[in-house]
Amino acid sequence: MNLLAHAYLSFDQPEILVGNMISNYVKGKKQYDYPLGIQQGIKLHRAIDHFTDHHEATYIGKYFFKQEVGLYAGAFMDVVYDHFLALDENELSEKEWEPFTHSVYRNLKDHEIYLPEKFAMQLPHMSTHNWLFHYRYPAAIEKSFGGLVRRTKYLTEHKEAFKIFEANYNALKVQYEAFFPDVKKFAELALDQLQTK
Repeated sequence: MNLLAHAYLSFDQPEILVGNMISNYVKGKKQYDYPLGIQQGIKLHRAIDHFTDHHEATYIGKYFFKQEVGLYAGAFMDVVYDHFLALDENELSEKEWEPFTHSVYRNLKDHEIYLPEKFAMQLPHMSTHNWLFHYRYPAAIEKSFGGLVRRTKYLTEHKEAFKIFEANYNALKVQYEAFFPDVKKFAELALDQLQTK
């Protein structure tokens, strides 16, 4: 789950951010239990995921991981995208990324009443260890890969996937650079359409 990208592509709108971050924990018609802004964030998250899954850069990036992790290659690419976004000074400088991540945690805490239980339980750990900022560091990517493996049904270890990440680092960065400007434009347009319906 590319948490940093979903946070960043909420465009500093608090309820959109909440919906964008909790979407994977909200099933079916449950989305309509939330205020309109959070509903829009949930829908934005799903639109971003669909766009990401069908982008050429994602197909190319998944190719590196597919032999090792099979159908989970897309989830590994999500983490890869967050790594390069965390380093992307065309979006925010390193000095700006850290306060941005803390603002995300504050906003989520301010809307705690709306957080699904599983997400609410994860938030203190996420904020204490500043997952979003630390995506810039390879060690955090290795940990994220390990977390992905623990949540899968048939993968047993993440070390080979991390070796693939390291060995193909520059090629994966090229895919991020092809992808992120497109997804940012898409998300801006999708959010505008959701808010003007």
